[in-house]
Amino acid sequence: MSITISLEQALAMRDKGALLVDARSPDEFAEATIPGAINVPVLDNAERAEVGTLYKQTGKRQARQRGVELVAPKIPSMIEQVARLQAETSQPVVVFCWRGGMRSLALTQFLELAGIPARQLFGGHKGFRRHVLDFFEHGRWAKLLVFRGLTGVGKTHYLQRLAEQGYPVVDLEGLANHRGSAFGNLGLPPQPGQKTFEALLWDELRKVPCDGYILTEGESRHIGRVALPARFYQALQIETSIWLQASLEARVRNIIADYPAVDSLKEGFTQPIRALKDKLGKETMNRYLDMLEAGSWPELVRELMVNYYDPLYRHTLPERRIEVDLEPEETVVKRLQSAVAELLMQSTSLQ
Repeated sequence: MSITISLEQALAMRDKGALLVDARSPDEFAEATIPGAINVPVLDNAERAEVGTLYKQTGKRQARQRGVELVAPKIPSMIEQVARLQAETSQPVVVFCWRGGMRSLALTQFLELAGIPARQLFGGHKGFRRHVLDFFEHGRWAKLLVFRGLTGVGKTHYLQRLAEQGYPVVDLEGLANHRGSAFGNLGLPPQPGQKTFEALLWDELRKVPCDGYILTEGESRHIGRVALPARFYQALQIETSIWLQASLEARVRNIIADYPAVDSLKEGFTQPIRALKDKLGKETMNRYLDMLEAGSWPELVRELMVNYYDPLYRHTLPERRIEVDLEPEETVVKRLQSAVAELLMQSTSLQ
């Protein structure tokens, strides 16, 4: 029986609970991997560089010999790590490296020799990356129903509440670890790289049947330092939108709630405020910095809304929209559910 499997087979096994093991170095894993995979590096960053240099300078045989010397002492610990996690599933382990080469082959064979069923992914992560790119260039996904509104209306909050009710939701800002504004990364973990973000988005979209629908939030092309794939971004612009409306005071409260322990983030706010100098002028910038220093959060947020965010984003008000007022709070979810149902009826009638 062959221990090599295709990407299609690997993804089917993953959906059934198979453990995916990335045998590449920690640096490669950090840049991008298949969502859900764990890292069991056959060679660490320095060892990979050493073997790569030997390969170029002295040839394949010497590089492989040095690789064996480096890997041999680590075999028991690698097997133990995989065995501990693989015990939770009856599926074989799926092992991959960059393009289905020696590192994943070696680890797959080590696991098989230890009695742990394992399969090597043909084409490795390179093949998976090609699959993701092809999906966003030519693939299909469910209809996108888009929540829009001025900054601070609570689009993400209400999407999460609908997700709790069983609605299919893709949280783009959650995947990007960014709130989508000039201050959007404050208090959040580092953003993923572009390749990781695209893989995570691919993974979310593929969970919903193409004849279904997905609720998501209208975003700019860039969410912090990651970008939405071009064809997906265009798809966000097509459907009738659900436009959320809230008072300025409610939006101010929402923004402050989104930034817990705001006083501890003062230093992080300084540079984004300074970056507004060209748009708002030096005098306004200095006034905002004074508010920041004084901890006058409601006043600062209100000023930023009125003078910067609302003028910047008011143009996103779509012609085709269903408007939902977010007050009174106790009936918001029901009214959002009605708006979603109305959009789906419109879509059906147009088919």
